[in-house]
Amino acid sequence: MKETIENMYELFNKGWALVTAGGIDDFNTMTVSWGSLGTLWNRSIVTVYIKPCRYTHEFMEKYDRFTVSFFDPRYRKDLSLLGSKSGREGDKLALTGLDPVAVGSCVGFSQAKATIVCHKIYQADFDPAGIPADVMDRYYTSEAPHTMYIGEVEMILYGDQEQ
Repeated sequence: MKETIENMYELFNKGWALVTAGGIDDFNTMTVSWGSLGTLWNRSIVTVYIKPCRYTHEFMEKYDRFTVSFFDPRYRKDLSLLGSKSGREGDKLALTGLDPVAVGSCVGFSQAKATIVCHKIYQADFDPAGIPADVMDRYYTSEAPHTMYIGEVEMILYGDQEQ
């Protein structure tokens, strides 16, 4: 049990994920390493954090649904690129080997080992007054704090299989 719980904490931090908002004809994706899985209001949820300066933030604001996709470590280079380049400057996805696929009204990737489809049920901007000073100094000296998005899990896809 201990190993399962510890692995759950590392799912985002060490495994990274892609958060994707929009439909197959209009979407953006970015790599995240901050997020969580849990329960809120008796619903299974995923929470992700995106800075307002990120292009994906615009898509999270525009669309009601998003996906969180997890990959095998062999895709780490692609996820690193998607986390360091902006979709505002061009088609960053074309620089990777990842293939976007429609997942209902959302977008996932054919290479993902798991994709969680979420319906956005809450969002809030972090209040700087509630953030510890050392965190403000480390993460928010030149950019606004993250927006927290909570999505209710609608379905989970494992490879080709809906669960």
